[in-house]
Amino acid sequence: MLLRMSTLFLRTLRDDPADAEVASHRLLARGGYIRRAAPGGFTWLPLGYRVFRNVERIIREEMDAMGAQEVAFPALLPREPYEATGRWTEYGPNLFRLKDRRGNDFLLGPTHEEMFTLLVKDLYGSYKDLPVSLYQIQTKYRDEARPRAGLFRGREFTMKDSYSFDIDDAGLDKSYALHRDAYIRIFDRLGLEYVIVSAMSGAMGGSRSEEFLHPTAIGEDTFVRSPGGYAANVEAVTTVVPDAIPFDGLPAAHVEDTPDTPTIESLVAVARQLFPDAGYTAAATLKNVVVTLVHPDGTREPLVIGLPGDREVDAKRLEAQLAPAEVEPFTDFAGNPALVKGYIGPQVLGAESDSKIRYLVDPRVVAGTRWITGANEAGKHVFDLVAGRDFTWDGVIEAAEVLPGDPAPDGSGPLELARGVEMGHIFQLGRKYAEALDLKVLDENGKLVTVTMGSYGIGVSRAVAAIAESTHDELGLVWPREVAPADVHLVATGKDAAVFEAAEALAGELVAAGVTVLYDDRPKVSPGVKFKDAELLGMPTIVTVGRGLAEGTIEVRDRRTGEREEVPVAEAGARVLAAVRG
Repeated sequence: MLLRMSTLFLRTLRDDPADAEVASHRLLARGGYIRRAAPGGFTWLPLGYRVFRNVERIIREEMDAMGAQEVAFPALLPREPYEATGRWTEYGPNLFRLKDRRGNDFLLGPTHEEMFTLLVKDLYGSYKDLPVSLYQIQTKYRDEARPRAGLFRGREFTMKDSYSFDIDDAGLDKSYALHRDAYIRIFDRLGLEYVIVSAMSGAMGGSRSEEFLHPTAIGEDTFVRSPGGYAANVEAVTTVVPDAIPFDGLPAAHVEDTPDTPTIESLVAVARQLFPDAGYTAAATLKNVVVTLVHPDGTREPLVIGLPGDREVDAKRLEAQLAPAEVEPFTDFAGNPALVKGYIGPQVLGAESDSKIRYLVDPRVVAGTRWITGANEAGKHVFDLVAGRDFTWDGVIEAAEVLPGDPAPDGSGPLELARGVEMGHIFQLGRKYAEALDLKVLDENGKLVTVTMGSYGIGVSRAVAAIAESTHDELGLVWPREVAPADVHLVATGKDAAVFEAAEALAGELVAAGVTVLYDDRPKVSPGVKFKDAELLGMPTIVTVGRGLAEGTIEVRDRRTGEREEVPVAEAGARVLAAVRG
């Protein structure tokens, strides 16, 4: 295929868009790959859409190779299936809801578990029909509160979602493994660095869950890894729980005056003054953080989280543990007089207390541990308050931040933290959706059994952004060959007709050999502008026909390495073909 820049629907920009926050957004917009259509929504222009379709092609090839079959659902979906699974409510404000002219409720699909489940229910009824894996590549819609980072976080995005249906858990394990292997091949072909980490299923439900994260400083996800190979999204990290301590011989709790100590730092300073030999640090204090839970039905509930004072609450970990409820800051101290701001202690908390306020603690708060914490009176704290003896709790929650050096839960060494972008997520859904929508088949004994499911997603549009983010340099984009919109960027420079004739002949030879050529045939554009555009657009091979033609040579350059070679005109076609075909 030959793409002529003189007629291509393309305008490159010299300046970065004002709203571009990350390199991929800046370069894709400047290179004429995408244009912003609305907050969180982008138009794919011809070159960008070619990259997008190349990503789709790789995904399709690997999904088809593993035996999955492609279908396509509408984006506009009825309310009823999502009502049956509870997600019409659970998705909250992230769901685009609308009514038709008759007043019937619809939504723009954020994900399609319900529709896939009902499709299989409609057509299959026997164990002989299973296993089956179905997938689609389709636009999804989520009303993000703050769309950002270009294609990374939008209200409208394209995703490959697939679903496996099996008669039993052993079958689900096989389907999950097939998808996992297919994902490894997909991301290898896309040229993306990735880490497979344990993850939480969240609102999706299910048991086993893993994410494919692309490590990058701009990533919204924090993940951990250890020298021994443990890797997990920070939301899924579990704390190494200390052993309980016998109560025998522990000192009695005692209240001390601690004026002007609303913070952990000020409390530790006063504690050291009161008891200089105790060696108190922030880790000896029990911080009690109040939040407001907003449940899907709109009810609001105060919740107190108890954790060691040397840790902060990690908002993402907290939200993941409490989903589908949403977490908001707590402000209603007047309506909850048991909560003394800055001096909250666990003695007045819990379902068995008069306050009835739920109290959840960090896993490090085990029976026999001694704490300095609020005495529920301004200017006072209680010392040597023993967990399990002097206070109890309603449950345990993994909400504290994970710190570098924390032990890996599998004993494989200290954890290090990194940032990443979620590129793919695979779940063992189990029977949640099949039970909600009554997907059953007859087993080999003629008995109705509930089908077990897996769910597997890849962000297609996000993959384009991630590739652009990870492969650019100071001059522009540098596409891997499998996803590049063209194999070769052919540049004709100068005004000499012989240059354009030679470039045209070379373009014809390459196209005839099956190479896609982006040909800069613009007659009145300066060489400097053409070269800058070639660097910005980022094809893997750049071929220049210009001044060297007088000496019988053409320049062939590798955009990724910068290596240049002057090639005789007669050999140029063969040299370029060798570069393209590796």
